[in-house]
Amino acid sequence: MLPRVPLAAEIAAARVAGTLSRLAGAGGGTTLPGKLLWKLDPGAIDRLAARLPLGSALVSATNGKTTTAAMAASILGPRIRLAHNNSGANLVSGVASTLLAARDAQLGLLEVDEGALPEVVRRVRPRAVCLANLFRDQLDRYGELEHIAERWRAAVRELPSDAVLVVNGDDPQVGDLARERGGTVTFGVDDPSQARPSLQHAADSKYCVRCGTAYQYAAAYVGHLGDYRCPSCEHARPPLDVVARRIEVDGLDGVSFDLCTPEGDRRVTLALQGLYNVYNALAASALALALGASLDEVIDGLRRFTAAFGRFERIAVGDRRLLVLLIKNPAGANEAVRTLVIGSAPRVVVIALNDAIADSQDVSWIWDVDFEPLFDGIERIVATGDRAAELALRARYAGVDPSAIEVEPSLERALDRGLALTETGGELVVLPTYTAMLALRKIAVGRGLVRPYWESSAKSAAHFPRGKQVPSLPSGDDDEGSTR
Repeated sequence: MLPRVPLAAEIAAARVAGTLSRLAGAGGGTTLPGKLLWKLDPGAIDRLAARLPLGSALVSATNGKTTTAAMAASILGPRIRLAHNNSGANLVSGVASTLLAARDAQLGLLEVDEGALPEVVRRVRPRAVCLANLFRDQLDRYGELEHIAERWRAAVRELPSDAVLVVNGDDPQVGDLARERGGTVTFGVDDPSQARPSLQHAADSKYCVRCGTAYQYAAAYVGHLGDYRCPSCEHARPPLDVVARRIEVDGLDGVSFDLCTPEGDRRVTLALQGLYNVYNALAASALALALGASLDEVIDGLRRFTAAFGRFERIAVGDRRLLVLLIKNPAGANEAVRTLVIGSAPRVVVIALNDAIADSQDVSWIWDVDFEPLFDGIERIVATGDRAAELALRARYAGVDPSAIEVEPSLERALDRGLALTETGGELVVLPTYTAMLALRKIAVGRGLVRPYWESSAKSAAHFPRGKQVPSLPSGDDDEGSTR
């Protein structure tokens, strides 16, 4: 049996690997060091996490985990030194790399892939876990939603007895975890004026998690998130501790709401758009409060937060702008469409559909997206990506005139075509899937529009005041160690 390599030697070797990855131009080195450490000694991750004096907090969700974790970093960062995987490398290797880089961090703030959550919980032994939502996503990788939900229930049962669980009470699968342990913090929306008239056809958790009866919704907000009740067994949304009320959506310029907490109520204005970002802000607020942040710190952190790359980010391109919104499943795409059509829908849109493993090789989900409000009155759709033809077919079935649909598999040429169709001073909307978003970032870097994320400062973009030019942060890494 070989002698055990000292942890210090393992750390040194992994850090050298990360440096070489950056020097070779192979990526940001945000997952390679962790992959190496994982091969050398999986238990090293446990020991690295144990060295953080304030422990670790985990954030997981199908949609919004990158934004939620970044919001929490904006709240906690001014007071606490964080080990935060702000590049979005959220598999075990990405978490390991983040811990490796945390030379003087006090608290681990770790975004975690929903499939990797059980393993990370076992390794890190967190002091707090925030579970924000579960939507149907990447069926070829994850399987059915109930499979992930059951794995999450098992992970919750393995949490340390003193760990705080923070859950979205508006999600039936996630809110049900509140009954798994006492002291759970729940968050959700309470504003019927923002509710849809009924559940969308693509809503996922329609049936009671206990008896299988169809839920009745007093209010449906985003997908299946809302105020639900089972008419048979009375399973219902749990009481909410952190709540958003009196929500006002200001088109594409932002959203404001009353943040109601046990510590008091305050008005919040976000520089982000859409009801889904209200949910992200609620999750970050509930987690930060559970970790001891004051209400003033929460409000200040949310006010100074700006979006990460691809999450409703605007990029100047000469005398025009790009508006980039990641779409990756029916629920998220529907909310992007809902936000875009508030006021008036764009004239020109570039939609990029890839079918890589990180996107989902099964692209049938586009047929569950309600693109029709976006396509109504559209002047030109540029379909691009590996599955551009299928995307064009979806637009045709939505009733778009064939003369208004262009198919250009090359993302760079599609981007240039979209910009050419955009008037001077106008804004081109680009809706990419995950790997298309990363390819778009490479194009933007190559043209000098944004900086490579590994050349940015250790702070995330969320820590910079609004209006200041900051390097954009993507949601993944070139060495493919993360998911969306």
